[in-house]
Amino acid sequence: MNVVLCGMMGVGKSTVGKKLQWLSGKTCVDTDLLIVQKHGQISEIFEKYGEEHFRNLETQTVQSLAKRDNLIISTGGGLVLREQNVSLLKEKGKIFFLRASLQTLLSRVTVNAARPLLSLGAEQKLRSLLPVRTPVYERVADYIIDTDERTVDDIAREILSYTE
Repeated sequence: MNVVLCGMMGVGKSTVGKKLQWLSGKTCVDTDLLIVQKHGQISEIFEKYGEEHFRNLETQTVQSLAKRDNLIISTGGGLVLREQNVSLLKEKGKIFFLRASLQTLLSRVTVNAARPLLSLGAEQKLRSLLPVRTPVYERVADYIIDTDERTVDDIAREILSYTE
């Protein structure tokens, strides 16, 4: 079974994924990192080809990962917005929505070139994305894990308790 981590940018998916890898021995893969390795920086993909092209690359990445088992998959913030991606991920996995408040996300997110959707201002962008994405994350999730004021170790151990 795969463990799939979804949620807003800055919620800690990559960090929790690495901790889960250490605790479980499963291989952790980050969809954004796989895209960067194969296609270049995400900000450049957005700039040159647009968001739709990037979303297509996410789907291609999910198609290859969905064939594998015993992975921890840390997804990009918008990956589960496509129902096709969700269906593929659920074939061999459980989706965990890592939920955090706006204040927590802002404290964790830094505006940089690696986060193209935040280029116009972190707070405004997160305020506009949260009400749109949160219901989707809640709908697709098999489990919802609140991350506010919790350690990475505590979050990872809670996720593992649902997979054993």
